[in-house]
Amino acid sequence: MRAKVCLRWLFYCLIMAFSVQASASGWDTFKSRFVMPEGRIIDTANNNVSHTEGQGYGMLLAVANDDRATFDQLWLWTQTHLRNAQNDLFYWRYTPGNDNPVADKNNASDGDVLIAWALQRAAQKWQANEYQQASDRIQRAIVKLNVITFGGHTVMLPGAQGFNKNSYVVLNPSYFLFAAWQAFAQRSHLQVWSKLIDDGNDLLSEMHFGKTGLPLDWVALNADGSLAPALGYSNRFSYDAIRIPLNIWWYDPQSLALGPFQRVWQGYSRQQTPAWFDVLANTPAPYNLEGGLLAVRDLTMNQTGYISDTLAPDQNYFSSSLQLLTWLALQDKH
Repeated sequence: MRAKVCLRWLFYCLIMAFSVQASASGWDTFKSRFVMPEGRIIDTANNNVSHTEGQGYGMLLAVANDDRATFDQLWLWTQTHLRNAQNDLFYWRYTPGNDNPVADKNNASDGDVLIAWALQRAAQKWQANEYQQASDRIQRAIVKLNVITFGGHTVMLPGAQGFNKNSYVVLNPSYFLFAAWQAFAQRSHLQVWSKLIDDGNDLLSEMHFGKTGLPLDWVALNADGSLAPALGYSNRFSYDAIRIPLNIWWYDPQSLALGPFQRVWQGYSRQQTPAWFDVLANTPAPYNLEGGLLAVRDLTMNQTGYISDTLAPDQNYFSSSLQLLTWLALQDKH
């Protein structure tokens, strides 16, 4: 009898240990791999640089996991090392070990939006007005320095410098962060955010290139309102553009704008879906979606039973971020 009780107790302990391990997988694993003690998130597939995108992703995930200590750590490092005191935006990249870690003084508007959105969500979750005040400052700076009307559309340029070519502007459609823009509109009641949403959706409805009909990572908007592949950039639907359906779904899971991605991906079995497409050459990648990129496909295809916050042992920063953001988007809508 005693042996049976001991075996049951051992079995119970194993189950509890497994449960604790599983519950610690997502955010805790992300922190252990990518968050340095000083609050810098490292891009492990890119020489451990840091960028505003990563800081913003980490801050969003910290809020979602009710981890205020890590949030404050990330926000303090971002302010200390990346904030441009001249304009309230942020230097987009930090290269450790360089004499000047922020040699490029340009911003990346998606990173700025992500940071501002995380601050606004933090203000709401923890009833801390200082976060909202900081978010408001960043939002105003984004509108002032990155949002323009061009070719009959209100658009957010990828950065304050270098993307307005006079006869055309270069856009990155994965920077169309509709859910964040919606949150800003609800907070400030400024029409510019709603205009960005409407015009961003209009532009995506026209970004159909090659036989796949997919958008590219980088797209040129001409002065007459027409769209074309951006000169000097990749001709792929790839690691930037994979975020477009995530951003659409997070804003509206029923959006018809998900259609082009669904039509292409349904032509492949789940685990045999190419990681990217050269849209102009009409050729697929020689390897397949995995990790967080596959999670975006699962979300888009409404195969959400596959989505989890458990990260694979060898998953890099970008894949891990996409997987946890996909999980977060799913929680936001349920």
